[in-house]
Amino acid sequence: MATPQQRRVLVVEDDETIARAVRHRLTAEGFDVQVVGDGEGALAAYARSGPDVVVLDRLLPGLDGLEVCRRMQAARPVPVLMLTALGEETDLLVGLGVGADDYMTKPFSMRELVARVHALLRRVERASQLAVADTVIRAGDVEIDTAERRVYVRGAEAQLTRTEFDLLCRLAERPGQVFERERLLADIWGFSEAAATRTVDSHVRALRRKLGPGVVRTVHGVGYALVRR
Repeated sequence: MATPQQRRVLVVEDDETIARAVRHRLTAEGFDVQVVGDGEGALAAYARSGPDVVVLDRLLPGLDGLEVCRRMQAARPVPVLMLTALGEETDLLVGLGVGADDYMTKPFSMRELVARVHALLRRVERASQLAVADTVIRAGDVEIDTAERRVYVRGAEAQLTRTEFDLLCRLAERPGQVFERERLLADIWGFSEAAATRTVDSHVRALRRKLGPGVVRTVHGVGYALVRR
C-alpha cells in the first residue's frame, strides 16, 4: 500500500488564496500536491500525473467543475472531493451524479478537508479488498456483484457512482437494519461530522432515483435501511 507521502492530490481551484491554503495544508500532511486554476489545465494535469484524489472547485473559468469531473471519470475513475459555494440541493445532486464522491461548501475547515481526503483514499483501499472477495450480495430485487462492482435490479443493470455503490453495499450487508446517518458517514466516508449528514441524504436520493423509490427507505427520520422483500 502506498504511503501518504506517495499519494498525489490534484487541487483545481481558481481562487488563489484558497488554492494556496489548501496546497499548504495538504503538503504539510505529506501529500504531493499539484494546483491548477482552470478546467482545461485540470484535464491536462490529470492525464499527465494520474493523481490519487482530486479536490475540484465547482465554479471554474472555461470548463466548469461538473464537466471536468465528468471527463475525468470517463477517462479513469478517481475519488473527487468537490468544493462548492452553491448550497442548493439540485446543484449538489448534479455534482454527485457526474461522479463526485463527496462535497464541501465554502467556507470550509482545512482540518475537515484533510480528513475527507484521507477518507476517500481509505475507501479506495476498502473497495479493492471487497473486490478481491468476489462476493455476490442479494437483497430483495437487488443483486450486487462486488468483484465487478455491478448492480442489478430485477435483472436490469443500474449505473451507480463509486460512492453510491459503496453505500448500497453497506446497507445490503444487513437488509432491514436501520443505519444511522452518522454511522454511514463513519463507515463509508471515514468521518462522522453531524453537519455533513446531507452528504448521505444526497446519495440516498440518487440511489432511490436509480434503483426505484422502494429499495431504500427512511426510518423515522433516524437513518436508512435496504428494504427486505
